[in-house]
Amino acid sequence: MIVRPKIHPIAILFTLKGSIAKRIALRALMITLLASAIVLVEILHPSYFASVSATPFTLLGLSLSIFMSFRNNACYDRWYEARKAWGEVIVHIRSIIRETHGIRDSAERKPLLLNLCGFAHALNARLRKESEADASSQWVMPKPDPQTPDYSGRILQTVGQQCSDLHQNGELTEWRYMLLANHLTSLTQAQAVCDRIKTTPLPFPYTLLLHRTIYLFCILLPFAMAEPLGWLTPLFTAIVSYTFFGLDAIADELEDPFGRDENDLPTDALVRTLERDILWELGAEMPPALKPVDYVLS
Repeated sequence: MIVRPKIHPIAILFTLKGSIAKRIALRALMITLLASAIVLVEILHPSYFASVSATPFTLLGLSLSIFMSFRNNACYDRWYEARKAWGEVIVHIRSIIRETHGIRDSAERKPLLLNLCGFAHALNARLRKESEADASSQWVMPKPDPQTPDYSGRILQTVGQQCSDLHQNGELTEWRYMLLANHLTSLTQAQAVCDRIKTTPLPFPYTLLLHRTIYLFCILLPFAMAEPLGWLTPLFTAIVSYTFFGLDAIADELEDPFGRDENDLPTDALVRTLERDILWELGAEMPPALKPVDYVLS
């Protein structure tokens, strides 16, 4: 995720970090070169373009803008819902830390909290299609079977069993045990939300139709602009293609908010926050909080 202070209005014109320009530069350049070639043909053979009207492009551009707005809003909703789900993970793990203060034996409390930290690491790896077992190995005890289909959920099951044992041993009262069980259920719900976002992309026909329409619009637009605008056509075509290609690329990034793109969620930093909270509670040495590197918080 890009984290940077507000920059000067002039400097923002030349800022590339976090910009989508690098991803779409080649496509926009090809469309601009095509527009230049079309203008040259129009100058040499003006009769070819005498009957080309800009009216259909106005209607198509308006429809395309509305459709892109719908898709970008849907992708942003996925990004924001994922951030809220991770907020729920932080809230409920911190609540469990608070509720377990009543456990008198620190040796019994420690593995419970470490397993919660392991769950956060495992969930982060799960959403990035990495090894959950490797990501959580230094935290989880006992370690679940690496072949289990729901490794993160198995860690929560272990925590639930630890809470049940503490309740039976008299370390947790009935009502406090119920509170902890409710927090674990909420963690499972947050994991399910993240899994749903990860495994359910936007319907493919929407994406396919939008991609095709954008390319057709940008390729055909210079034919309507060549006669009235002349050599200004490549400039305006570059602006239009930058806008449409850029919005399309941004939506692609936001659709999967758990990756390692510059604009994805900083889940590593969120996991580190929980890690520091738990280690502080256990009186252990804490790693430093993650800071943005070149304005990117991972």
